[in-house]
Amino acid sequence: MTAYLVLDDGRIFEGEPWACKGETFGEAVFSTGMTGYQETLTDPSYHRQVVIMTAPHIGNTGMNTQDEESRKIWVSGFVVRNPSPRVSNWRSERSLEDDLISNGVVGIRGVDTRALTLHLRERGAMRVGIFSDSELSREEMVVKVRSAPEMVGAFLAEEVTVDEIKIIPAVGVRKFKVAAIDLGIKYATPRNMAARGIEVHLMPATITFEEIKSGGFDGLFLSNGPGDPATMGSIVALVRSALDASLPIFGICFGHQILGRALGFDTYKLRFGHRGINQPVLNIESNKVEITAQNHGFAVEAPLDGIFSTVYGPGMVTHISLNDSVVEGLKLMEKPAFSVQYHPEAAAGPHDANYLFDQFLEMLGKHASR
Repeated sequence: MTAYLVLDDGRIFEGEPWACKGETFGEAVFSTGMTGYQETLTDPSYHRQVVIMTAPHIGNTGMNTQDEESRKIWVSGFVVRNPSPRVSNWRSERSLEDDLISNGVVGIRGVDTRALTLHLRERGAMRVGIFSDSELSREEMVVKVRSAPEMVGAFLAEEVTVDEIKIIPAVGVRKFKVAAIDLGIKYATPRNMAARGIEVHLMPATITFEEIKSGGFDGLFLSNGPGDPATMGSIVALVRSALDASLPIFGICFGHQILGRALGFDTYKLRFGHRGINQPVLNIESNKVEITAQNHGFAVEAPLDGIFSTVYGPGMVTHISLNDSVVEGLKLMEKPAFSVQYHPEAAAGPHDANYLFDQFLEMLGKHASR
């Protein structure tokens, strides 16, 4: 049986059905990691995206409970060249295909993922559909893909956030209490904060600043997540209230974009985004290169040359991408707020950026109310 991967520019790739059969739609994105596919699949930031793995051999280490980053698999579809026919790892509990099937994920195998990735790098991220066991003509499949919603303008936080407040207790003595707005957070993030003595309260995306203020929190964390940051007006307003109150703020990925908008900067759609666990970033302050885990399709449009002005005082860009000079970090000079565009929790990925949690802890110590 033939399966089809159909892009909204009319390009069609053929392969074989894999995991669940049927139809699925989303934004076509590629991930450059050779490992870490389980963390990718369970990262809520990939909600409504069809992920193409650039590494040709995927699935040999299977799946396990410990490496899951959320309650389920979020991708709309999964594209691989050669899925492993067997699992060989002492930590494995299930096969990749079994988990995809149990989560209802439509997949396709046997695709020339190298040619597909090169096409997306040239044309940019776009809508895509996977069709297996379909009687539609090629023209009908293209029409159906073009009728699917785009990522620009997508408000997805309400689909991935927690339904109610959840508390992750500090390990050992509690030093601080932080409100973490769940816009699609990964499990490893609150674990990293809890390991440093921070009690983390996961908050729904509908939370208000008044509720945070009345909770006596020492700081505010803005998580990663899917969608267009331009749709997050209520959270941007909350962040501005937190800045007015000088509440310490740390944002990552989607949270970085929201902080950027709170400071008055625009965000824009990247041509094909940054995804994978091998993205090089320059730390301007230390002049060191960090290899980082990333998944984002939008970026902050902030000036790269020196100090910039905001209504909250001066700020600066702290990190930039070495691939395309995209803004990868921001901080204010006179308010306790900073953010990065990548994932310091490193799940999966290198640990170059894990120090940022220590930086947040130090900021809490200097500015948090006791």
